[in-house]
Amino acid sequence: MGTACALLLSQHDDQRAAIWGHNHGHIDSIRQTRCNERLLPDIAIPDEIEVTSDIHEAVADADFLVATIPSKHLRESLTKLAPSIPANIPVVSVVKGIEVDTFYRPSQIIRETIGDRPVIALSGPSHAEEIALKLPASVVAACEDLELAKTVQHMFSTDRFRIYSNQDLVGVELAGAIKNIVGIAAGISDGLGYGDNAKAALLTRAIVEMSRFGESQGADPNTFPGLAGVGDVITTCCSPHGRNRRVGMRLGLGESLEEIMNTMEQVAEGVTTCRAVHQRALAQRIDMPITAEVHAVLFEGKSAAAATDSLMSRPYKQE
Repeated sequence: MGTACALLLSQHDDQRAAIWGHNHGHIDSIRQTRCNERLLPDIAIPDEIEVTSDIHEAVADADFLVATIPSKHLRESLTKLAPSIPANIPVVSVVKGIEVDTFYRPSQIIRETIGDRPVIALSGPSHAEEIALKLPASVVAACEDLELAKTVQHMFSTDRFRIYSNQDLVGVELAGAIKNIVGIAAGISDGLGYGDNAKAALLTRAIVEMSRFGESQGADPNTFPGLAGVGDVITTCCSPHGRNRRVGMRLGLGESLEEIMNTMEQVAEGVTTCRAVHQRALAQRIDMPITAEVHAVLFEGKSAAAATDSLMSRPYKQE
């Protein structure tokens, strides 16, 4: 996603972008081939995009930072980088997830590790593979400061990447995290061969669950029917690019979580996010049956078929 963001930013003549990574070998390969062959093969990276493993070079004269580190590695990575990060520079975060021990959202981790500063969440249905190919997409930029959200809106927008502004940072970040849990659930359904009816019902009830949880944490309920909520859920649960859906499919086909994680190169954020959200829901007595069953399959040894039976046998309710 970091490469995809740099490609978007570089489409504006008045903007320069730099890609930084900690893996020297990977960065050297990208710099030499002008292609991120491991994650975005066949996508050429323009020469005007700087590629470096030197954080000082990357942030020199920067007006904005863009955080694309997986949420489970965000705190550790930013803590190491903190001495090199200039104060007060706003951060655009495309990180989707929740920290298990603290239940911190990405913006909270960013502010705690590299100092208090504006954070803008850029979120919605946006697989990097499609963005890099310049296929049409729309997302939302969220910040308490609406003018700053609008600035980011203009920075990233292109003729194929449309951005809406939003002030509900809490809701957009929670939606971006919880949709990954839904992605695992949808993958389980696909792996079990349950069909379109089952997935439609699952996604509909999962969005209700997401909204219920988000509102309990102070989010705007209007956020969840939008791009950060429904939009991202649709993409995550239907696309072959979805890592979380892929985890769910393999669970539905009978593999263990350990087997899956040992053979995945990319991070599936929904695994750790499910643990964090489930713990918070239990502590605050928030009804999240789908999340609870995904948690049971991931961490409690419950079979995917048994989890389905539990959901289907819940007491009758009024919609």
